[in-house]
Amino acid sequence: MTHLLGLTGSIGMGKSTTADMFRNEGIPVWDADAVVHALYANGGAAVASIQAALPDAVVDGAVNRAVLKDMIAEDLSVMGKLEEIVHPLVAQDRAAFLNAHDDPLVVFDIPLLFETKADGWLSSVLVVSAPADVQKERVMARPGMTEDQFARIMARQMPDADKRAAADHIIETLTLDDTRIAVRNLIAELTGQTDA
Repeated sequence: MTHLLGLTGSIGMGKSTTADMFRNEGIPVWDADAVVHALYANGGAAVASIQAALPDAVVDGAVNRAVLKDMIAEDLSVMGKLEEIVHPLVAQDRAAFLNAHDDPLVVFDIPLLFETKADGWLSSVLVVSAPADVQKERVMARPGMTEDQFARIMARQMPDADKRAAADHIIETLTLDDTRIAVRNLIAELTGQTDA
């Protein structure tokens, strides 16, 4: 029986780094963001439908995320139209990924896991977390990030405390070494390699 582990965490909490640690341990990781990027790219499966529904969002044969972001900021109903197109394609990709991996543990890296109520089909959920000051420092170090952008992103995400409360597993991502040890311990626990 495959254990389906959801991996989530707010911006700047170390989710991508943690996902890479699972990959480095040989665990298959499905990345929701990477799938959406592929759907939006030139020749991506979502481009034609998005062009039909939101013509301005497609530039040179690909979905322009910056244009899309502005459109959503101006009109929230754009988000609904987008989700109607993208969610079924993402679900299809996820199902294909799962069919291709008959491993004891499969990780699903989903940034807005709780916000999109995507946790119902998972065996358990891992939340990566760090103190608020560490989170802000990491995010503000990103190229082009502003206080205003950070505040807008935070407003769309469930508060860290709520995510931690809803989680089955929590990993604090303060140092790479401690995070790596926690990942290895969780893999051992979830694949039955330990008595924990």
